[in-house]
Amino acid sequence: MSSQVRGGTRWKRFALVMVPSIAATAAVGVGLAQGALAASFAVSGQDFKVRADKLDGDNLIQYGGIAKGHDLDPNGKPQNHPVTISGFSHAEITNMCQSLVTPTPLGSITLQLRTGNKGRPAVAENIYLDVAELDTDAEFRNLDIGVAVGDESHKTKAQAGTVSSPYAFSQRADKAILTNVRQKAWATTAATFKLPDLKLRLLGGDQPCYEDIKD
Repeated sequence: MSSQVRGGTRWKRFALVMVPSIAATAAVGVGLAQGALAASFAVSGQDFKVRADKLDGDNLIQYGGIAKGHDLDPNGKPQNHPVTISGFSHAEITNMCQSLVTPTPLGSITLQLRTGNKGRPAVAENIYLDVAELDTDAEFRNLDIGVAVGDESHKTKAQAGTVSSPYAFSQRADKAILTNVRQKAWATTAATFKLPDLKLRLLGGDQPCYEDIKD
């Protein structure tokens, strides 16, 4: 992959605009890699792509929700996007790549994060994913469909701020193993997220972690 954008880009001006946010992101990444910070990924109301070889999660809870983007509806209000919220009490993610492509006046820029390889998976505690699209091979153990979101018997509770309805339902499982994961998400939050061998890169052009899958 090339990190150069060609064709007359003014890199000094670009650096003045981008360096502060890159430095802040890198500092957060270092903290996460050391297990020092709670994690929250919600990138300016944009969706981002996540690819992983495997996600091994305990105590899955899954239910519908709404994510707000920065795109506006005809009334000038933030556009709502339906999502599936997936929560795990504990998850281990192998060979994860997360990418966000942002158009700028200087051309597209891709922020890419890689972790969880070299035999050490990324490890998250109490993680919630606001998922717009998911393609994967899935195995569920002790799957229970049609459980109310507010069911107190499950080890993973609904995400804080979730508005429950007496007609709402969800599914849960003691174990969920997802392989060959390709996902678009609007947000990720976790109590802690340890990212071994974290690599954070700012790349020129459109370089997502995976290309869209055609049906």
